[in-house]
Amino acid sequence: QEDVQLWLSHVAFCKQWNSKHQLSKVFSCMLAIHPNKPALWIMAAKWEMEARLSSESARHLFLRALRFHPECSKLYQEYFRMELMHAEKQRKEKKEFEQAKIDLGEFNYSEEILNGEMARIIYRDAAQKIKGVEFHLALLSIAKLFDFTQDLQKEILESLQAGYADDPLTWDYMARRELELGSPQSAEHTTKQMKVAEMTQREERCCAVFEEAVTAVPTEDMWKCYITFCLERYNRKTNSEELKQKRLERTLSAFNKAHESKLLPEGQYKQWLQLLLESSLCEKAVEVAEAATQRFRLSVEIWRMRLQVLIQLKSDDVTQCFEEALKHMKSKGTLPLWTLWVEWSEGTNSKEDTEALYQRSLCATAPTESAAMKEKYLDWAYRNGGYKKVKRVFTSLHENRPFSLDFFRKMIQIEKEQESSKMLNLREYYERALREFGSTNSDLWLDYIKEELNHPQGKPENCGSIHWRAMKMLQGDLVENFVSKYTLLQTGHL
Repeated sequence: QEDVQLWLSHVAFCKQWNSKHQLSKVFSCMLAIHPNKPALWIMAAKWEMEARLSSESARHLFLRALRFHPECSKLYQEYFRMELMHAEKQRKEKKEFEQAKIDLGEFNYSEEILNGEMARIIYRDAAQKIKGVEFHLALLSIAKLFDFTQDLQKEILESLQAGYADDPLTWDYMARRELELGSPQSAEHTTKQMKVAEMTQREERCCAVFEEAVTAVPTEDMWKCYITFCLERYNRKTNSEELKQKRLERTLSAFNKAHESKLLPEGQYKQWLQLLLESSLCEKAVEVAEAATQRFRLSVEIWRMRLQVLIQLKSDDVTQCFEEALKHMKSKGTLPLWTLWVEWSEGTNSKEDTEALYQRSLCATAPTESAAMKEKYLDWAYRNGGYKKVKRVFTSLHENRPFSLDFFRKMIQIEKEQESSKMLNLREYYERALREFGSTNSDLWLDYIKEELNHPQGKPENCGSIHWRAMKMLQGDLVENFVSKYTLLQTGHL
């Protein structure tokens, strides 16, 4: 009975065999046992409404559900939608009867239901219990799907403006509404030019509301809504160069004003810089990147963005900017900056300079982050100096904790790639790796055993002692995992 999935497959089975009577019973039993799951109530009510065409039963289910979940916004939304659907269905029926000139005397069509009065009652009840703009907007978007709800939409909108005038989402909705409120024009006589002019006007009206909004509610969130809108419009495809240019100017202007008000959120600077670089406004991009780092001095992400701009523009100030960034930062969290710096150096500076930078990064990063730098250093040494070089780097680092497992795996891989791969060296790398990770990684022990079995210079007689050590060192469930894999290895299945 506790298994909801089983109930749902029973429901699906009844639907497949069109067993309506049985399905009503299944829903009834399921809801008696699982009344704490609003989604099940909604499913049952939808079925009553859509399959059995019984709005009365659906309403009854929603009312029962709301007794269990008086503050569930999803239930209210679906109940609200159901009542509007019911009203629409009755309106259609009435219209058909009138067109067929059938006497409506015996059919009792209530004017209140036809006008969506039930939905209005649900809305008023819900608005007292559930606060927040999102809920009002959700009901408003449902009401907009029906063409007879103008009064209801107006009421929701008014209460939204009255109760949540300082919420960015209210302003966002009010501004975007202007896009829909175009002047009605007959489709036949509109030229491309007129369409562009019309769209420009609508967007200007939206921006006028947003301009009012950022004055009334001067917050980061409000600016974020405004900028998001401008970027959405800018990214829309259009064949009109004039409109595209207008959108770009508007977006850049919004970014600039938000920045000047010191209310541009950290995340938006990245979007601004991308837009400037796309539009080939390089000088402005450098200026904005510098201003961003002045405002968010301790943000690694902002410094990284500034550096990427300088690198992309092949500026001479890259090294100086890296030094400045690291002066402001504590060592923790600077890994992205060091990674960017060494990658840039690899393509720009001499090998000696890059190596000096790698050496410096090991001391300058936090211990856990230095492990990742060691891995990169090893990889770079092999790419630029071959086997002898990477061996020297490994020897210089192999007592310099902490390490990552990949640091050792990389070295093992490099050794195996050599024509004269030495088992003696592989043993050293495995032993060093096991010293660090032997208690937490069973696969490492298995790989070591496989190496002794398969390498031309391997000694299969060592496998017993490696197995014995693994059993002693591994912790908890890892022992069981190791034993089962080792058995598969012995029987040739691994």
